[in-house]
Amino acid sequence: MQIVTPSAIADRAGNKYLGVLVAAKFARFVNDFPRDRSIDLEKKLTTRALEELADGNLTYRLVRRRRQET
Repeated sequence: MQIVTPSAIADRAGNKYLGVLVAAKFARFVNDFPRDRSIDLEKKLTTRALEELADGNLTYRLVRRRRQET
């Protein structure tokens, strides 16, 4: 089992908070895919997402939020 440290996430994402947000978004994305329910030894999706981000296998881009016109 790989141990993912906050500094490893910060190296890939800029800071650890952004890294956790990116990993959570990826975990929600992966959760939408159908999985084989007979496999119980699978890692949690959030752990898998953090490992993918720390290994550099996960790419992302930031999209600026548009202001609402009032």
